[in-house]
Amino acid sequence: MRLSQYFLPVLKETPADATIASHQLMLRAGMIKQNSAGIYSWLPLGLKVLRKIETIVREEQNRAGAVEMLMPTIQSADLWKETGRYDAYGPEMLRIMDRHDREMLFGPTNEDMITDIFRSYVRSYKDLPKLLYHIQWKFRDERRPRFGVMRGREFLMKDTYSFDIDEASARLSYYKMFVAYLNTFARLGIKAIPVKADPGPIGGDLTHEFVILAETGESEVFCHKDLLEMAPPGEVDFSGDLSEHVDKRRALYAATDETHDEEEFKAIPADKQMTARGIEVGHIFYFGDKYTAPMGAKVMGPDGKEHVVQGGSYGIGVSRLVGAIIEASHDENGCIWPKSVAPFGVGIINLKSGDEEADAACESLYSALEAAGCDPLYDDTKDRGGVKFGRMDLIGLPYQVTVGPRGLKNGVVEVKIRATGMKKELSPNAAIVFLQTEFAEV
Repeated sequence: MRLSQYFLPVLKETPADATIASHQLMLRAGMIKQNSAGIYSWLPLGLKVLRKIETIVREEQNRAGAVEMLMPTIQSADLWKETGRYDAYGPEMLRIMDRHDREMLFGPTNEDMITDIFRSYVRSYKDLPKLLYHIQWKFRDERRPRFGVMRGREFLMKDTYSFDIDEASARLSYYKMFVAYLNTFARLGIKAIPVKADPGPIGGDLTHEFVILAETGESEVFCHKDLLEMAPPGEVDFSGDLSEHVDKRRALYAATDETHDEEEFKAIPADKQMTARGIEVGHIFYFGDKYTAPMGAKVMGPDGKEHVVQGGSYGIGVSRLVGAIIEASHDENGCIWPKSVAPFGVGIINLKSGDEEADAACESLYSALEAAGCDPLYDDTKDRGGVKFGRMDLIGLPYQVTVGPRGLKNGVVEVKIRATGMKKELSPNAAIVFLQTEFAEV
């Protein structure tokens, strides 16, 4: 993409109402625009990151055996009344009356609707287990929406729902999602710690939050340091028993301030105790028959008797992850994107647009990097060099290639690694080979 043809409305000043880094940088980098409290338009740069995160989340769900579908944003209140949640959910739910005076709502979650879909079609244990998911916009009428996409009212979520014949099978589904989440966050370039969690209004007795460490996190995290060193499970057999991946992490203490047990934490060797701030980016629940029992979701079992199906739900905040990754990876100059979710892979900076030799070198680099799959953004504008450097640092692309007449006379361009600030002079061909190698495994 050529910057002269792109829509990138960066801001020089930080908006006064943006108080945390991700909110400030997403506004300044032209990723989002606020429309009303807690509701944002996603501009091209922000949308590219959002879609890359969504793709990785989807791929890992599919790999775990979940099947994608799509449920509507507007739901009938009748389903929520069946489960007793319509009145219990609270003022965060946006309640709506349609023209026929039917009670509707803008869905904050989908346990009730997916249970209704399941009970409409599944009758036998032979059709279980089932893992169904969708990626959909949701709305919760937060009393004080703040921190940009971190605590907005409209947000994009991935929700998976499991249905099993009994508790033992339901826990196997839970383990699948636990492992899938570890792999998902690793691919996103972040370290997410599974911690004990409070089930809240979803319900259930087995639940974990996945928290990434960031200084501006809303939760205080207490955990065993060894959790940070554990590698993601990677390629696993999702048809097998994955409990070992869960058990070895559950054996190490990890909690937020909501579920913290001070005595348990003190039992950890002092050199292994760690406290930090964290941001919740995922939450998984096994809740048994909380929804299936009141809605009559039953299947015929192998014993010839009807069994109430056991359920679980598994959420990832897709849009929240955009802000959370920035909170975990930025500096005073701007965002620092992991390669897997960066809006573009490489920024090409032409220090003298209009110079015949510089233009030709940039065009050649642009074509070669595009063909190599590095997804370059070519700054072909007439702006000053300082403006170009500042803009590239702000949007946080993993690599920058600077091309100017002086360097070209010596047969080199400058390659900068955004995360470390390290710079190296390479011939244009060597720069292409270097960058192509860096993106080969993304």
